[in-house]
Amino acid sequence: MTRFHALTAALLGWSALTAPALAQDDPIVLKIATLGPEEDEDFAGSQVFKNHVESASNGALSVEIYPNGRFCSNADECSEALLDGRLDIFMTTNGGLAGWYPPAQFLDLPYLFPNDRVAECVFDGPLKAQLRDAVLTDVGAVRLMAMSNTGGWRNIATTDKQVKTPADVAGLKLRTIAADVQVQLVEALGGSPTPIAWPEVYTSLGTGVVEGTKNGITDIVGMGFEDHLKYIILDGHAYMGALWWINEGTFQALDDAQKRIVYDGFQELKWTARQLPKLKSVEAFDTFRAAGGEVYSPTPEEKAAFQDAAQPVWTWYEEQFGRDWIDAATQAVATCETELDAEYEDAAR
Repeated sequence: MTRFHALTAALLGWSALTAPALAQDDPIVLKIATLGPEEDEDFAGSQVFKNHVESASNGALSVEIYPNGRFCSNADECSEALLDGRLDIFMTTNGGLAGWYPPAQFLDLPYLFPNDRVAECVFDGPLKAQLRDAVLTDVGAVRLMAMSNTGGWRNIATTDKQVKTPADVAGLKLRTIAADVQVQLVEALGGSPTPIAWPEVYTSLGTGVVEGTKNGITDIVGMGFEDHLKYIILDGHAYMGALWWINEGTFQALDDAQKRIVYDGFQELKWTARQLPKLKSVEAFDTFRAAGGEVYSPTPEEKAAFQDAAQPVWTWYEEQFGRDWIDAATQAVATCETELDAEYEDAAR
């Protein structure tokens, strides 16, 4: 045997012996699916998550992002893939979570959250852990890792008249999603709830099938609804929460150091996904006004009137699911308001 053949044989033998070890060094791949485009907050947050996780793990963890519905085409398909482990990470809206854990509709109870700071404080507090544990117990398969925002706040926007009080909603045909809490709210305000698929809303507004909708400003402008919608009241009846989930089997397969890296990555994702809708809303409101739209901020008295008019929705929820989540959420809000008031008082001394 020549020296070349001997060296080749030795190298082949070494490769065969070490092949399993090299395979063990392959990175663990985490797959994230989002339904929105690369321009939205979910994709931006996912990029921050990817950068943190891959850097902090020194390449032991790899993140693949599938935006624009490339992995799964709708929320139901993505949720199914997340639950059965084909997908590792996915974000649901409050309504999307209610599809597999119906009591989660408490997150959309009208006027639960007074502002961004309180909502973010609640989402970072004990309520998140309560919701995580409840879903792990009742649904299994997925773990709640972070709560962010997807589009700001739902407000009432109309085509032909400015809404300022609940009485102004009476008789209006308002587009809503096919979610119980959203339908109940329009009915409580005296309007006519009209569930319409998202791709059909533009035409429905233009033809008078509906006279308004309940959406965030970035969604309104993103779909060109300002062509038909001319009035918005900033009633802020729902904070558009985004709940980020990881498949439980995926998470438990990580070692302790990797779990911490992934958890920290979700906190970076959360911060990014919360801030981007706020930034985008500035330009969106400018676009809406430039198209001839008017934006109205209700007085404290008018806001209180909306809260009073919406009470039947809270009663409906209690009849369906009991008071446990209502009490947990309202207590969390009260605690955060107290903490934020104390923070302000200290800062203003």
